[in-house]
Amino acid sequence: MQYSVMVEYALHSLVYLIDIPDEETIGIKDLSEFQGLSETYLSKVFGKLSRAGIVSSTPGVKGGYKLAKLPEEISFWDVIEAVEGKKPIFQCKNILKTNLMYRDNEECTSCTQSNPICTINLVMLEAEEHMRGALRNKTLAWLNRELDHVLPEKVRSDSRNYFRNKKSN
Repeated sequence: MQYSVMVEYALHSLVYLIDIPDEETIGIKDLSEFQGLSETYLSKVFGKLSRAGIVSSTPGVKGGYKLAKLPEEISFWDVIEAVEGKKPIFQCKNILKTNLMYRDNEECTSCTQSNPICTINLVMLEAEEHMRGALRNKTLAWLNRELDHVLPEKVRSDSRNYFRNKKSN
């Protein structure tokens, strides 16, 4: 299992939106320049975040993006689901039905109508649910607090000041 780098860019970008005043936005141009990304690529990321209701946009010369919810209400899982979609990581294909032992035998009990979910799929779904639970428990607010502890204060303040002073849109 591997999430695309889009998830990482989404999470990093959202951190920069946390501390902006309610009436302000940050433009894609500034976010992409700051992170060394193409505007087109980051626009795709923000399109997905916008459709999921994580960010809202303001069109026009002074337009840009801001969080559509409080940072406490946006989990890592919300971001992953917005970027990657809602499909399960493991997709059971009931391959036991094509096994030589069961191909012509209606008595395969692992993947039949009476037991439609195979044991392997149950284990994989359980593992996915544990992972989703862990990611739901980590929010943008949590990330923001963690970054205050692990990054030098100057890095945090310089990042905030960059977006306050830049406003190229």
